[in-house]
Amino acid sequence: MTFIYFREMVPNLFLVALLINVPDLWASDRRHSRHASVGGGMTNQLDPNNTASRKFLQEFLQDIPPPIIGPVFDKTVPNNVTGLVGRTAYLHCRVKNLGNRTVSWIRHRDIHLLTAGRYTYTSDQRFEAIHEPHSENWSLRIKYPQKKDSGIYECQISTTPPVGHPVYLTVLEPTTEILGGPELFIDQGSTINLTCLIQFAPEPPPTVGWTHEKQPINFDSPRGGISLVTEKGSTTSSRLLIQKASSSDTGYYSCDPSNANSATVRVHILNGEHPAAMHHGQGSIPLCPPIVSAMIVPFLLIFTARDL
Repeated sequence: MTFIYFREMVPNLFLVALLINVPDLWASDRRHSRHASVGGGMTNQLDPNNTASRKFLQEFLQDIPPPIIGPVFDKTVPNNVTGLVGRTAYLHCRVKNLGNRTVSWIRHRDIHLLTAGRYTYTSDQRFEAIHEPHSENWSLRIKYPQKKDSGIYECQISTTPPVGHPVYLTVLEPTTEILGGPELFIDQGSTINLTCLIQFAPEPPPTVGWTHEKQPINFDSPRGGISLVTEKGSTTSSRLLIQKASSSDTGYYSCDPSNANSATVRVHILNGEHPAAMHHGQGSIPLCPPIVSAMIVPFLLIFTARDL
């Protein structure tokens, strides 16, 4: 006897009742369809209580998915979100079998209700609930996020008691760095190569300026040999090249992107000096000041005489 199983159309309880009676139906079918044997007229019957029947039921019932009771969160949706200052961030939550419940977003930092359903319950208009009708997705949109918005947000379902799913938001501020800083030592006559990196900006900086001793660098100055190469992207790099470095090139250089903080580096031009000597402002480092030497020598003589 053949049974056709429609998982989506047959309720689970009815299906279980049907499977419990499978051995009896099978035995009855075989009892009417098989002929008696020549030896004694006995019929082959399937005993519903034997080991084979029980094994059949156990294996078949294991394939039946358990019924879904109440709404559940889809844990495959990422719950770690990294955003950038000034760029709109989205926190996603997917709920299956929601029924007539409501999905809310709550900020853990101050236990503040931000949204309920498709309505916003905060005076901060940067927060907004996003939901397409008949979909399982409930998202929280944060416009112009700031670093202070970092933290835990909870997607909550209005069951009794409520159940929640945490989403972690990290908002990164733009950073500006000059490689090799904060001090660089360059040999006189060589090329000064300053590379500035701008990261985590909401968009590539429209302009990246350079200054020397707080004065804008003039690329058309009579000195010549000054060039700038800027490559924009998720990480923007700006390279300042100054050929044939001289003592006049010593000082502070700043990289100033238009949408991020500036970074500064101090450049020393070496004219045969050792870098350590530059920190003392002279070509060599005295081992000991003369006054201190005059005070130490008598004590050394006294201890030497005692030893003798």
